Amino acid sequence: MPLFHLLLIAIIQGVTEFLPVSSSGHLILLPSLTGMDDQGQVIDVAVHVGTLGAVVLFFWQDVKLALRGVPSLLRGHLDNPGATLAFCLLIATIPVIIFGVFLAATGLDDAMRNIKVIGWAMLGFGLVLYWADKTGTSNIEAEGWTVRDAIIMGLWQAIALIPGTSRSGITITAGRYLGYSRHGAAKLAMLMSIPTIIASGTFVGIDTASQANYQALKDGAIAAVFAFLSALLALSLMMRLLRSVSFTPYVVYRVILGVILLWIAYS
Repeated sequence: MPLFHLLLIAIIQGVTEFLPVSSSGHLILLPSLTGMDDQGQVIDVAVHVGTLGAVVLFFWQDVKLALRGVPSLLRGHLDNPGATLAFCLLIATIPVIIFGVFLAATGLDDAMRNIKVIGWAMLGFGLVLYWADKTGTSNIEAEGWTVRDAIIMGLWQAIALIPGTSRSGITITAGRYLGYSRHGAAKLAMLMSIPTIIASGTFVGIDTASQANYQALKDGAIAAVFAFLSALLALSLMMRLLRSVSFTPYVVYRVILGVILLWIAYS
């Protein structure tokens, strides 16, 4: 695959994975609107590995806390913050796995990969994000995450399997709806991405392993590195800006893109 194509995919994935604008929607649109070849599953897995590395590095203290709580969780005890965090991340991931298996088994995942679905999801869930952000007045921080809220956010996260929804966008929306601060909702959305990316990467990776060859692995390594760097930069900027800026700029982008896509789809 040409280097420019690899870099374009990596940057799109890295920048959009954690911003509430839908990385999957943008990656589906790339070949649809430009005529470029679809990047294939090997590159998809690679760029997700890159973004996974970025979020783990950025939130390493929280990741370390959750890992330290795993032994207690395995013994059936939620007697420390790490065990509670690990348990919340686990149960928040279950709905998206179940829904993902259902979509794959029924073929609906491929059926939804079209401009109309992406356009409506981009527009509709963008407006829902705007509503939740403007009406969410509480200031609960990520440290106040409860099992109940993890279940609710996990159910919302499953909706993100509809292309154009945005996994980070819908989980941030759920967090703001539940009363978390902008920074707290975004942090939880990012932490929830870790087990979700691992689960989806494992699922796709098993199917992809037989397709891999030296050139594919080489291309994947390049894509992963640039996805890691662009994701780390995007994540750093967003978390810093959320101290003083709302999600409105992302909503405006989603609405404009959604309207353009629907115009293209129906014209």
